[in-house]
Amino acid sequence: MKEYKMRRGEYLEERMPDLEAEIEDYFGEVSGTEEYKGSDLYVVADPDNPVFERITAGAVEYSGKKDKLAVDFEERPAEEVIADGDAEAAADAVDAKNDFLLEATGRDAKSRRDSMKRAVEDDPDAPDDVA
Repeated sequence: MKEYKMRRGEYLEERMPDLEAEIEDYFGEVSGTEEYKGSDLYVVADPDNPVFERITAGAVEYSGKKDKLAVDFEERPAEEVIADGDAEAAADAVDAKNDFLLEATGRDAKSRRDSMKRAVEDDPDAPDDVA
């Protein structure tokens, strides 16, 4: 499960007031919820795009902090996708993920990667790279 921060000064509930509907628009019908860190996340058990096996997404609430978007994209192995003739769907899956995350967080892929790198660099429990 990955957690994404919003842009400075922005909030998930303002960017996506109806998060469940947005998830359904991008990925398919929400089939239930799943608890993660005390918050209920939406589950798409049968996503529209054949590349995805399952998607879990929703807002994770932290007391005294802004909510974060938590997302887990479970994907089929690339070999299986290609063997089933769904290679074109792979490009659509990447676009759907990036478009959804951009709309939800206001951050493009490069900005999200940079933010995740900084979070790892600032983590005192992260292993040191010794060359």
